[in-house]
Amino acid sequence: MFGYKHLISLLPLLATSSAFVIPSNSGLSRRCVSAISSYDEVDSAVSSGCDIELGAITVPSGKALDLSGLGDGATVTVTGDVTFEGGVEWEGPMFIIDGSDITFNGGGHTFDGQGATYWDGQGSNGGKTKPKMMKLKMGGSFSDLTVLNAPVHVFSVGNKAPLLITGVTIDNKAGFELNEDGDELSHNSDCFDVSATDTTIDGNTCWSTDDCLALNKGQGIVFSNNICQGTHGISIGSIKSDAVVSNVKITGNTVDGADNGLRIKTIAGATRGSVSDVTYSNNKITNALKYGVVIQQDYENGSSTGEPTNGIEISNIVFDTGNTVETASDAKFGVYVLCGDGSCTGNWDWSGLTVSGAENSISGDPPITGFTA
Repeated sequence: MFGYKHLISLLPLLATSSAFVIPSNSGLSRRCVSAISSYDEVDSAVSSGCDIELGAITVPSGKALDLSGLGDGATVTVTGDVTFEGGVEWEGPMFIIDGSDITFNGGGHTFDGQGATYWDGQGSNGGKTKPKMMKLKMGGSFSDLTVLNAPVHVFSVGNKAPLLITGVTIDNKAGFELNEDGDELSHNSDCFDVSATDTTIDGNTCWSTDDCLALNKGQGIVFSNNICQGTHGISIGSIKSDAVVSNVKITGNTVDGADNGLRIKTIAGATRGSVSDVTYSNNKITNALKYGVVIQQDYENGSSTGEPTNGIEISNIVFDTGNTVETASDAKFGVYVLCGDGSCTGNWDWSGLTVSGAENSISGDPPITGFTA
C-alpha cells in the first residue's frame, strides 16, 4: 500500500519537477499537473496530457503559445501575466488552444500582445503584417482573462464542440489614439470573430476600434450580457457566398459610442448563403455614431454600394422585448434597412424595439411589423 510517509518522502522531488503524477491509490485527484515557467517548457507540458499551470512567461516575437494538443478534459490555470514580444511581422495566431472539454481559467491575469509595436492605422489592410492574437478551437469553457493591446483581430473562435467564453476583458483602449494622418492607431481589432457552432459569449467587456462581435457563419450562437465600448457594434457578417448563420440570440448587451449598434450586412453579389432566426432582446445602445440598427445587402470592400442584391436570404429577424437604441444627434439613421428584391422574408416582428435620435430609412420591402419608421 502506498503510505502517507512514502508520499511525504516524495515531496522534495515533486517540488522540483515541472510535471508530476499523483498516485492513483493516494485518495487524491488522479490528474497530473504540468507547470510552465518558461516558454521552452510549453511543448513538453502540452504533450504530457496533464493539466497545465501557466506561469508568468514571455513568448518570443514571431512564435505562438501553442496549447493545441491538450488532453481531453484538461484544465489550464493561468498563474501569472504572459507577455508576447512584439515587432516581428507575421500572421499569427499568437495563442492557440484546442481540445475537448477544456477548462481555461485566466485567474484574472493578462495576456499582453504588445500591439503598439505593430499599430500603424492600417490594421490588416496594409502596412505592417500584424499577427492575429487568440485562436480558440477548443470545446469547454474559457474565462477570467484580460487581453491587452492585441495587434489585430483579438479572438478568432472556431470551436468544434460547445464553448462558453465568459469574464474576459479585451482592452485595446491605447489603440484609440490617432496617428498623424488622423486614423486610430489600432484597426481591424474585432473582439470576437466567430465562425462556429454552439458558442456562448457571456459577460465580457470589449474596448476596441472595430466590431465587438463579428459573426461570419455558424449556428446556435448566444451573445449575451457583454459590454461594448467604442467598437463598430454587434455585427452579423459580412456574409459571403455559401455562408450560413442561424439560431442566434443577442441579449442583454450594452453598446456605447459605437459606429453601429446592431448590424447585419451581406456582401453585394454574394449567393447561396442565408441569415435566419436572429432574436434581439434587452439590448441597450447609446450614442450610436452612425447607425443604431442597420441591415444592408450592399456591402462591398468596407463600404456601401447603394445597390442591394438578393443572393443572400435574411429571414426571421425579431426584436422581441426591451431593446432601446439612442443615436448621436448627427448620426445618419436610427434604423437603416436596405434589402434586395424579395430577399428579406419571414417574421420580422420589431415590437420590442424603441429608437430615438436620428430619423429612419427602410427600403426593399422587409416584412417589418410592430415598428413604424
